[in-house]
Amino acid sequence: MSRVLLIEDDPAVRDGLQLALTRQGHAVDAVGTGERGLDRLRESPADVVVLDLMLPGMDGFEVCRRIRATGTLPIIMLTARSDDMDVVAGLEAGADDYVVKPVQPRVLEARIRAVLRRVGAEQPPAEPKQLEKYGDLAIDRVGLVVSKADAPVALAPTELRLLLELSRKPGQVLSRQQLLESVWEHGYLGDSRLVDACVQRLRAKIEDDSTAPVYVQTVRGFGYRFGPL
Repeated sequence: MSRVLLIEDDPAVRDGLQLALTRQGHAVDAVGTGERGLDRLRESPADVVVLDLMLPGMDGFEVCRRIRATGTLPIIMLTARSDDMDVVAGLEAGADDYVVKPVQPRVLEARIRAVLRRVGAEQPPAEPKQLEKYGDLAIDRVGLVVSKADAPVALAPTELRLLLELSRKPGQVLSRQQLLESVWEHGYLGDSRLVDACVQRLRAKIEDDSTAPVYVQTVRGFGYRFGPL
């Protein structure tokens, strides 16, 4: 049974989602403010956070940044619109995925299960050696550990899954749609902003200069590839 922390200020939405997710087999702790959500995380652990962006007091963006600053807990944000800057800002703050309001519980539940699979998925080694080295970057596919200059790199589950997918075949270009399907498990017409925002966060952690990336390179008009070549 997964433990879900739901942070949503609208009582009707909060109660409805808590009931629906509970029926799907999740243990749901629901609170109405960002401050209370952060307190609840300190009191008891969760497996995933479902976070409304438009909260009273501390908004969802700040809550997301604070959660991400202290760990790699998966975050799915709830947003009222899918075509504005809120989505981009939420992803840049560290969210792993998003669902647009009005929320369909079956869609949210599918996203929760997908992100939990990313957390628990064990990646088989692509070749006999377990530790792959690229300059000062090392990737242990069996231990799911990434280090740079011998120092561990704390990657959120989606960031780790993205790096593993890109580095599986260095030099091969993967489109945003391919990455959406393999990393996020989103099918046709998935939102490519998920990929771009995650790439940005990943670069900030593994590149010496994220504005001149060596490991995660953009191939304009196509997608991304893993280097150095």
